[in-house]
Amino acid sequence: MCGRYALFRWTPALAATPGFPAGQQPGWNIAPTSQVLMLRNVEGERHAALARWGLTPPWLTDLSKTPAHARAETVAEQPMFRDALRLRRALLPANGFYEWRGSVRKRPYWITREESPLYFAAVWEAFPVEGHTYLSVAVITQPANGLRRPLILDARGQEVWLADDTPLPKLQELLCQPNPVLRERALAHFVNDPKANGPECLTPA
Repeated sequence: MCGRYALFRWTPALAATPGFPAGQQPGWNIAPTSQVLMLRNVEGERHAALARWGLTPPWLTDLSKTPAHARAETVAEQPMFRDALRLRRALLPANGFYEWRGSVRKRPYWITREESPLYFAAVWEAFPVEGHTYLSVAVITQPANGLRRPLILDARGQEVWLADDTPLPKLQELLCQPNPVLRERALAHFVNDPKANGPECLTPA
C-alpha cells in the first residue's frame, strides 16, 4: 500500500497553477492525515489547493475513519467514494512514493520514474468545521506485485480524469489501465521514522 510519498521538487508550470501555495514546502515523507497539494478543476480550469490526506465526507461523524486510499476495483460502488468519483476528482502531484517489503525487518523502496512529477488519481470532498470548509482527499490505488500502488495518469489521462463531463465508462477505463513502467531503489531505514522529512529519506541502502 502506498502509505507515504514525497513532493520535494516541482516544475515552473505546476508552481504557476492558480492557487498554488506561495509558501509550499518540500515534503520528503508525506503520510496520511498530512496536508497535501491537490489539483482539481474549478470552472474548467486547473486549480491547486491544500487538502487533508484522508477522505472526509460531510456526513462522516467518526473522524478516525477517514480513508487515505480508494481501491480502483470498488471505488465506483462504495458509498464512501462513488459520488466523489462521479463529481469530485483530483490529482496529487508527487516525485515518487515508498513501498516496504520483506518478512522480518521490512526494507523501504523508492518508486519513481524519469518524468517527474507523477500525478496520482484521487477523489476529494469538502467538510465544514465551525464555519470553515476544509478539503480532503483519497488516492486511487491499483493492485501491483502483491502490493497496491497509486494510479498514475499521463497528460491525456489527467485531462480526462479532471474533466467535469467525463462519463463513468471513460473513468472506469482509466481505473483499469496499467501503470507506467516505474523505477525502484532500495533505501536505508531513515524514512521509517515518520518525523524524518529531508533528503536523508532517499539515502540508498
